[in-house]
Amino acid sequence: MSRSQECEDIHKLFAKKLSECDHFVALDGTDLCELLHPDREGVKLQMGYSIAHAKLKKGAASAPHFLKTSSEVYYILKGEGIVHIEDQSKKVQSGEVVYIPPGSVQHIENVGENELEFLCIVYPPWCKEYEVVL
Repeated sequence: MSRSQECEDIHKLFAKKLSECDHFVALDGTDLCELLHPDREGVKLQMGYSIAHAKLKKGAASAPHFLKTSSEVYYILKGEGIVHIEDQSKKVQSGEVVYIPPGSVQHIENVGENELEFLCIVYPPWCKEYEVVL
């Protein structure tokens, strides 16, 4: 691909609907949809992170896990949960954001009356080889 073609691709509009995204059960047990990943969209996206949409049913929790080299941010869209990072815990609800440092053992549990939905923003982009589920 020429440099001019590469620059042209970067400036094209790219949009994706959550409703058209394939959901799957992630390694940690969350229902996940990879919204944006710079290596998997079929077009060149100039972004150093990935974004996924996650859901947990009422009473469910993700398995404790950590990302070896990536930091992660959870942005809570709907519901209430408790985020556990190493030996600390915090109750969270819609509109809150949580930073998770690289290498930190973490999990989240749904303690609300409805489904818990949140965005997972991972920098550098999520990579299966760098996630460890305990």
